[in-house]
Amino acid sequence: MSDFPPVPLTLEGASTLHQFFRFDWKAWRVVQSAERTRMVTEFAAVLGSLEKDAAGKVHTALFSQLGHKGDLILLHFRDSFEALNAVELQLAQTALYDYLDLRHSYVSVVELGLYESTRKTYEAAAAKGLAQHSPEWNAEVAASLERGAEAMKPRLWPSVPDAKYLCFYPMDRKRDEVRNWYTVPFAERQRMMHEHGMIGRRYAEVVRQIITGSIGMDDWEWGVDLFADDPVVFKKLIYEMRFDEVSAEYALFGQFFLALRMGIDKLSAWTEGKP
Repeated sequence: MSDFPPVPLTLEGASTLHQFFRFDWKAWRVVQSAERTRMVTEFAAVLGSLEKDAAGKVHTALFSQLGHKGDLILLHFRDSFEALNAVELQLAQTALYDYLDLRHSYVSVVELGLYESTRKTYEAAAAKGLAQHSPEWNAEVAASLERGAEAMKPRLWPSVPDAKYLCFYPMDRKRDEVRNWYTVPFAERQRMMHEHGMIGRRYAEVVRQIITGSIGMDDWEWGVDLFADDPVVFKKLIYEMRFDEVSAEYALFGQFFLALRMGIDKLSAWTEGKP
């Protein structure tokens, strides 16, 4: 394995945008009731048009955020970044958007890391005597990725899970003078990621996890979305993962955001302070 390229293969799917808003309650309270109704009705209609794709999958979802970091979260999955930009622009044309202060956002793409299949693919190419990065090597890798993309299509192009709670956080792998994930030999990284993944599998029945890659797209390397009906499960899962080697030695975490799923039909009541 020391002779193989150090970079694991990945599969990419849906382009993803998280939007974190602060609602201007002070300005909202002085707006006349009829005008508030008009603006909420318009915004809800736009959200309704964005909520599902042609196949009926939910690819825009609304959340009521807990804590001081914001009030509302919008999560969007699309088939391209151009489509995400169109969503941003469409929302910005609504009257209610003037009362939404975009405090934070996160741009990324659904990513599946392929440490184990990468090793198999590289070993198969080497066994055939293919030179690294030669046309024949590249064809072998491309064929492997194509098979994987077809098999993993539901995970690469997900619907927003139907769960009560969302937990989102960004993360990096350490690369400093003491610990540098990117200088660890491939086989060691593969072993650690396998052990890390086994913890997540134990929670698979109660937590849905969607990992998005953001290297070159946003300030962190990955974004993590967790969906569950019981928010305490987030604490238990993340706490247990802190003890595994890859997290304890090589992980850096950004801010955590916790929110409740909210139906678009509940937006009017929410703007009146009713959960």
